[in-house]
Amino acid sequence: MTPAMSAPDALAASQTQGVNGVALAVFVFFFLAVTVMGFLAARWRKAEESANLDEWGLGGRSFGTWITWFLLGGDLYTAYTFVAVPAAIYAAGAAGFFAVPYTILVYPLIFTFLPRLWSVSHKHGYVTTSDFVRGRFGSKGLSLAVALTGILATMPYIALQLVGIQAVLDVMGIGGGENTNWFVKDLPLLIAFAVLAAYTYSSGLRAPALIAFVKDGLIYLVIAVAIIYIPIKLGGFDAIFDTAGKALSEPGAVPGKPRGELVSGPNAQWAYATLALGSALALFMYPHSITATLSSRSRNVIRRNTTILPLYSLMLGLLALLGFMAIKAGTDIQGNPQLAIPQLFEDMFPSWFSGVAFAAIGIGALVPAAIMSIAAANLFTRNVYKDFLKPGATPEQEHKVAKLVSLLVKVGALVFVLTMDKTVAINFQLLGGIWILQTMPSLVGGLFTRWFHRWALLTGWAVGMLYGTLAAYGVASPTQKHFGGSSAEIPGIGEIGYIGLTAFVLNVVVTVVLTFALKAAKAPEGIDETSPADYTADAGDKGVTTELPPATAGAPAGH
Repeated sequence: MTPAMSAPDALAASQTQGVNGVALAVFVFFFLAVTVMGFLAARWRKAEESANLDEWGLGGRSFGTWITWFLLGGDLYTAYTFVAVPAAIYAAGAAGFFAVPYTILVYPLIFTFLPRLWSVSHKHGYVTTSDFVRGRFGSKGLSLAVALTGILATMPYIALQLVGIQAVLDVMGIGGGENTNWFVKDLPLLIAFAVLAAYTYSSGLRAPALIAFVKDGLIYLVIAVAIIYIPIKLGGFDAIFDTAGKALSEPGAVPGKPRGELVSGPNAQWAYATLALGSALALFMYPHSITATLSSRSRNVIRRNTTILPLYSLMLGLLALLGFMAIKAGTDIQGNPQLAIPQLFEDMFPSWFSGVAFAAIGIGALVPAAIMSIAAANLFTRNVYKDFLKPGATPEQEHKVAKLVSLLVKVGALVFVLTMDKTVAINFQLLGGIWILQTMPSLVGGLFTRWFHRWALLTGWAVGMLYGTLAAYGVASPTQKHFGGSSAEIPGIGEIGYIGLTAFVLNVVVTVVLTFALKAAKAPEGIDETSPADYTADAGDKGVTTELPPATAGAPAGH
């Protein structure tokens, strides 16, 4: 830039070179603000005795209705939701709307079992779902299976949050082109990762809980503006749907078939319905969903949240429409549909508001990534380290191990993003949904009945995992030979459906049949350390404690 160049000319020059200076400045401002909040969160609601998992990993189990609402919303509606749902609409049309009905279905489902999980976990000091499964069925093996499944399913999910950040950085032009030195290209992502790791290590769950207020406020603001401002610039919704319908009817990647559909046809209904139902069943099986739930201070906080969380589903429905807007706007995605929405914002909004929108996506990645890494660390610490490696671990040792593991989990996710093709990461996340659904019989079934035999549950889990993984491996796409999607033919029906739901049904059938057989053979069932009153207890009830009973602290959970 020469001294005589004006500010507008300088901005134009920077954008011509691929960097939107104003948007970058706004993005950095918000990023720095939430970074400060992340570190200050260590002092927010801090207890005198903070060196334990209850404080670091569950925020002291002290969050009320609104904090829990923002935390759960920040946990479930991630940057990848912001990027991937409208990207799916952009690429294939109506099929991408499956995310809307599944988030509507999920809340009546969780109303039936989350309060029971909160109560029994609060009573016995359970930090993870695997803690509950071990206590309910007296089986460390089943508990380990649930824990490893949770960690395995969470890793690619964290990676996809980093993919969301990377999409925003690419659109802003940060890091250079594909031919740039890898370190320079990925340096902004490395910096974002380092900051995330540092304040998660320092503040635990309090950091994403505090930042979630900013994250959700920004997302609601951006969607409210986008859903009004962009259609006005594009000539209204009539023009948007007309253009989208024509574009989606054109030939797609599969020879002889259109790119997608504006309205799902009869042939897509089984896939659509089973994917929506399976996703609804799986959502609150993820460890990060349970971590946010168990951080609540009372049973009624959970019940109230199941009634007000559907407000996020309204936001998601509006967000999905951005995919059609990107088609109408002729957004240049450079062969990557994940860039559709960040690039639409770049093209449609003034630079300063593009920065706000990019910050919403970027911060929307940091919050869930932090919760997911904490949840995975809790699982490893309680159900691998304490159960198998060091049964006599003190609360201080658990706290230290969990903080270190949260860093390792994020490093693993970062390596995943930097070394693998992004479509591979996406498909592994779809596989994660198939896997995590197989823990539902143990978790939700255990909350209502002790009838299932622990060995039958473990066998059913193994069958569901094996079938789901092999079926997903056999799915091809125009760009991939294996793991090309999450739907395949349903055995015995002949329709295309969600693999995770098919595997779940197979899991349940095996579990029920084997339970009958094992009970007839009088196989040992393990010890149930819970009682019926534990499942309806609240924080104020006499005898409720967040400490593990002496009989279970470091002792074998089963035989």
